[in-house]
Amino acid sequence: MNVCFNLKETMYLLTGWLTLFIIGTDLFVISPLLPFIAKEYEITPAAARWIVTVFSLIYAISAPFFGWLSDHKGRRLFIVSGLLSFCLSNFLTAISSTFTMLIISRIFAGLSVASITPLVYAIISDIALPERRGTWLSVVVSGHLMALWAGAPIGTLLEQFLGWRSVFISLAAIAFFLSILNFKVWASTSKAHLAEKLTKGRPIKIIFAVSATTFWAIAMYALYVFLGTGLVLYNHFSSDELTTSITAYGMGAVIGSLSSGRVTDKIGARMVSIFSTAMLMGILVLLGIFFSSETLVYFLLFLWALVGYTSFTSYQARLAESFPETRGMALALNNTALYIGITLGSILGSFVISKFGFYILPFICSGIALISSLICSIRK
Repeated sequence: MNVCFNLKETMYLLTGWLTLFIIGTDLFVISPLLPFIAKEYEITPAAARWIVTVFSLIYAISAPFFGWLSDHKGRRLFIVSGLLSFCLSNFLTAISSTFTMLIISRIFAGLSVASITPLVYAIISDIALPERRGTWLSVVVSGHLMALWAGAPIGTLLEQFLGWRSVFISLAAIAFFLSILNFKVWASTSKAHLAEKLTKGRPIKIIFAVSATTFWAIAMYALYVFLGTGLVLYNHFSSDELTTSITAYGMGAVIGSLSSGRVTDKIGARMVSIFSTAMLMGILVLLGIFFSSETLVYFLLFLWALVGYTSFTSYQARLAESFPETRGMALALNNTALYIGITLGSILGSFVISKFGFYILPFICSGIALISSLICSIRK
């Protein structure tokens, strides 16, 4: 009996991990493919970036709607439908004969992903026992992060041999099989665990809660988006040194995501989210002070990602714990808040660098992390 239960748990986590890995690959692989796409359609790289912009915009707008629907109709229907739509949208991307058709296919892809990613987080939170939710969430979040360090390079390698369209055909094929797996693994309806107190979260309360994620994302991505630029232009890093730096960050992100789950389950999501966000402030200050230190910067980049993604994963668990009856909407709004923060962070980073220089950016990011920490502390 115990073996059967463990096997079922493994299938839950494996299905969630694989689904988020493929969705993450679709998200992260676009950036290195943009030059090839721009060349084929004879457009500028700036124009090609619209395929990223429309995807993100549609995702951010539609995710809360699917979250709300899943709270009332169940998760499985929307996850499976989303994967089938994702399969079709990627196939359309692969066969697009015009840039307009390509844009339309990415709008469709953004809509599809909005009904998958936050609902996978929600269904894992529904199924997991409250005392193990942090660990389960940390496992599936690592699938999304792993796509950045494995999925994107694999996609880039595939482009070199078969062309960029082959990447999307592969994603479409895998998504089709994942739709079958998700249909078989998840129950048709998912309710909050019976041990939990069913409290509805008012929209304004949820929005205030997820605003912590927006400020967290600004603090992380205002610096991360321009990290390569800073290391090359200001630290004069070689290609190998830059690769080592990004690898150190990536290892920190994955380890932080995975390790945070057990810590969260032991001492509580609220405590971990507050403490890790406060630590993030200090690490960003240290990164600003020692950014030019060639040896120490590797360790600080690792530590920055480790603490940063510990904060993110623990806060996901905290939201799932705080809003059990409206969990789908809360986690979907959290994903929207994440995308808003990434966008605002990119704008802020560009502005700060152009006006004040790169070295002031980590200190400004630390100040923004303070706002996120305060929201984490104020919330009950």
